[in-house]
Amino acid sequence: MKEMEKIFTELIQAIGEDVNREGLVDTPKRAAAAFRYLNSGYHQSLENVLNNAIFEADTEDMVIVRNIELYSLCEHHLLPFIGKCHVGYLPSGKVIGLSKVARIVEMYSRRLQIQERLTKQIADAIQTAIEPRGVAVVVEAKHLCMMMRGVEKQNSVMTTSAMLGLFRERISTRSEFLNLINRQVQ
Repeated sequence: MKEMEKIFTELIQAIGEDVNREGLVDTPKRAAAAFRYLNSGYHQSLENVLNNAIFEADTEDMVIVRNIELYSLCEHHLLPFIGKCHVGYLPSGKVIGLSKVARIVEMYSRRLQIQERLTKQIADAIQTAIEPRGVAVVVEAKHLCMMMRGVEKQNSVMTTSAMLGLFRERISTRSEFLNLINRQVQ
């Protein structure tokens, strides 16, 4: 942490600020702690996140967890992107504890990322964990690197998807998933 605090001190000084100013005295320490937290996914593994929450199940019907909020940092500008993730899978004898799906999303989003890789990592993790007949992941996010700088487009949303197994092979399965994640809950 001390090394990161030093780097944040130097960064603040490099933009022309006085790190001894009242409002900035503890900023390097707070910024280092925040940056460490925002990248805490590097200190987690799939095995630890799952924590043995894989269960035998005799269902083959689609399982979907929608609207999992995510926060990540763009690896190109270190600015946040914020959005939601939808995960679906077709069990093949095993299911994952519900909260573990969200924890997988959290683990990979708490790393320096590009949205395309994040989407694939989530799908691959579900595939590795329970070897379902198919996995579908859709991520929709707003990128502050596009909103606060550069082209400054406030309403743009990036959508990425990863489809594995039957979701890739069967358009009907893919369509069912996409229809279900887009329907309104009453």
